[in-house]
Amino acid sequence: MRSALVFILGIVAGLLVLPALAYVYFAFGRPPVAVADDAFPFEKQVVRMPLHARIEAEMPKQPAIPASDENLVAGANIYREQCASCHGLKGHPSAFGASMFPQTPQLWEKHKNGVVGVSDDEPGMTYWRVKNGIRLTGMPSYQKLLNDTQLWQVSLLLSKADKPLPTAAEEAVSKPIVR
Repeated sequence: MRSALVFILGIVAGLLVLPALAYVYFAFGRPPVAVADDAFPFEKQVVRMPLHARIEAEMPKQPAIPASDENLVAGANIYREQCASCHGLKGHPSAFGASMFPQTPQLWEKHKNGVVGVSDDEPGMTYWRVKNGIRLTGMPSYQKLLNDTQLWQVSLLLSKADKPLPTAAEEAVSKPIVR
């Protein structure tokens, strides 16, 4: 009986001590809050797992508009105006995006897995990300800035980042922005 009581008290003490230690760490420690800090242990997993689950559950399965030349050109102009400062242009990666944490993916460059940007993602996944944004990454929600057609236009454009684009779209995503 005594050992059961000690065991239960140990569990209760552990349940009280762990939150207290977490509080002390966050209040007086040096948790990683600056962009230059190393990532918090399990930070990527804590964010990535629920994000992917939610996108899979909520993303549209089919685009609401066709990937026509007209829509790709419109998407390229939207991208240039709204996205390029963080995600870069073809041949012109964003220094601003590289200074963020986590670093902003450059959507016109091949990544280490050989894929250009998010061209291997379904357009509905990109649409969800652009519409809703992603917390703790700097990726804003565009649902109050762009209408549904515009959200699809930029999403379809990014799904074709590894393919030839109409000339006007190619120019919009390649020509450096002069400030």
